[in-house]
Amino acid sequence: MMQSHYTNPITFIAEKNGIESQIVKNILELLDDGATIPFIARYRKERIGNMDEVGVQKVKTLYDQFLELEKRKKAVSDSIRRQGKLSPILEHQIQKCTELRILEDLYLPYKPKKQTRASKARSKGLEPLAALLMKQEQGDVFVKALHFVKNEVTNEEEALQGARDIIAEWVNESEGARNHIRRMIEQNAYLCSKIVKGKESEGDKYADYFDFRESLKWCPSYRILAIRRGESKGILKVSLEIEEQNALKGLEQIFIKKENESAKQVLISIKDSYKRLLFPSIEAEYLSLFKQKADEEAIRVFADNLKQLLLAPPLGNKRVLGIDPGFRTGCKVVCLDETGHLLHNETIYPHPPQKDIQRAGLKIQNLITLYKIKAIAIGNGTASRETEYFIRHLHFESDVEIFVVNESGASVYSASKIAREEFPEYDITVRGAVSIARRLMDPLAELVKIDPKSIGVGQYQHDVDQGKLKEALDRVVESCVNRVGVNVNTAGKYLLMHISGLGEVLATNIENYIRENGALKNRQDLKKVKRMGAKSFEQCAGFLRIEDSDNPLDNSSVHPESYYVVEKIADDMGVGVKELIGNEELCDKIDLNRYVDHQTGILTLQDILRELKKPERDPRPRAIAFHFEQSVTTIDDLKEGMVIPGVVTNITNFGAFVDVGVHQNGLVHISEITDKYISNPAEILYMYQSVKVKVIQVDKERKRIGLSIRQAVVG
Repeated sequence: MMQSHYTNPITFIAEKNGIESQIVKNILELLDDGATIPFIARYRKERIGNMDEVGVQKVKTLYDQFLELEKRKKAVSDSIRRQGKLSPILEHQIQKCTELRILEDLYLPYKPKKQTRASKARSKGLEPLAALLMKQEQGDVFVKALHFVKNEVTNEEEALQGARDIIAEWVNESEGARNHIRRMIEQNAYLCSKIVKGKESEGDKYADYFDFRESLKWCPSYRILAIRRGESKGILKVSLEIEEQNALKGLEQIFIKKENESAKQVLISIKDSYKRLLFPSIEAEYLSLFKQKADEEAIRVFADNLKQLLLAPPLGNKRVLGIDPGFRTGCKVVCLDETGHLLHNETIYPHPPQKDIQRAGLKIQNLITLYKIKAIAIGNGTASRETEYFIRHLHFESDVEIFVVNESGASVYSASKIAREEFPEYDITVRGAVSIARRLMDPLAELVKIDPKSIGVGQYQHDVDQGKLKEALDRVVESCVNRVGVNVNTAGKYLLMHISGLGEVLATNIENYIRENGALKNRQDLKKVKRMGAKSFEQCAGFLRIEDSDNPLDNSSVHPESYYVVEKIADDMGVGVKELIGNEELCDKIDLNRYVDHQTGILTLQDILRELKKPERDPRPRAIAFHFEQSVTTIDDLKEGMVIPGVVTNITNFGAFVDVGVHQNGLVHISEITDKYISNPAEILYMYQSVKVKVIQVDKERKRIGLSIRQAVVG
């Protein structure tokens, strides 16, 4: 069997990705050896050319694509070989394919088909007539057809029709013809949608697309997803449109060689093929391709938002009072210690119908004093603004910070199996309040317990490929958890299981070990955990922190495999490791080049030096309290022209949603973000960013709020 230039995945990936073959080889070896992407990107920088996680993931994705392509090549070759039609030239063409689309084009003429007009014509013995017509030689076509009038073929016209059906299939299977239509679609196609007759009232929310036409290559991903959703619901009929005359002219140039009666028969076949086979086939291909691209873009936006949400500023280890606000059922109050453990819970009723403000206020004040509370977290759901107003007008004996916390997904968590395991004796209202409080203390640790799709930072998340969405979001969670690192003695199983090299089984075993034996005293104790082998230890150790270890490096991101370097540096500087850590003046005197060896390169040493200067650093900034406009609590309070504070809660390709404290997020269209041109709101904005916005539209009936950042100029 002839070997392809791309039977080697390293060459395939290097050329597709534009990176050195040796780096690709190293990454594939590390992955094959069981290394995770966070570990590779953090602790194997020399071997991968200082590539980040995104780059390493791209190599892995291309490797998976390569394997799928090779698998398909084998299936195609085997199928054609069984038909006895696999020539050496065709086999070579198949093996050198680098794209699935090209491979499928090669396979199309040999692909087993259901009964078609062409296959019926072939069974009547009309393929030689089709071949004769394709030669486009002079002569009466009816005379040529007469030789084939026998058996099932009753007359010359029937013979010609069968021959034309075969030619139409040949045109459809022609690589040149298919690529011609592809080029036209890529350059000049319009995406069109029409309302399905009788669906006008049912599809009111898709009214913008009832008679829609836009250049396909300029149509944004969110619009494609909206249109395809309308199609999936049976509201819209979606199609592509190109210049038919130009399309046919291009096909004629490929197939028409002469001017005679045979050529006219071929021309009839071309037109039939274009309308019946060729254009519908390529149209379906591109509708699927652009849906896939739209999916990828929507998933990217979701992943970017989720990353920002997971890395949102934590308050840290402080005692927090959490409030899940409510009117009729009251406000559920919980008090948590510095580690997030529940100390107390009860319900207060400061709002109508009970409106027991005095007793509720006294309870909160007593709880603040009794449990030494340093901050209050108020969920941003129903009765949030009213509860915030109530809390801010209480007097406390000590300084207490007040935060309004995004509670999206808290209700999902409170009813989940995880919440039941954590708080089997409490109902969902207590669990929800705990989640709100913990989300202020450490958003990352709490949000990993919730399905990312329930957090509400996506764009058409239910319309995209669910498998790819889950895969992308899982990668984001893993990346964020490992980037921050976790205190192994206080982190729960659901946080630990996202650490490099662990997973659910080892995370559970760690939790069980700590429960039975007490806190881990150092990183080496990890090796005592059931099923913690050498590879798992290597992968996880650098991301797990142990605060009170005898070795201060155990509470840093320095990997145990590099401790020997730090010890040598400290020895050379005439100090202990403890004295070296955090001493920037001393660290600045270190000549890293002296410590480069076969195991530790300069990139790793630079990482170690950064960690020595600022140990235990958290890449996340500290949480800062935000205040909504106190006079605005409902949509009825909003007036066009008002300039008020808000918080960015979701970023999409078409704009950003901002919470202004009225239980209904407003939209800042991309054109209202800044005076300069931007193609993506994320160029300017980030999740949970505090912004000033001007109210430019209030539609109370449809509960829609239009906002502008660029117009919110404070005089």
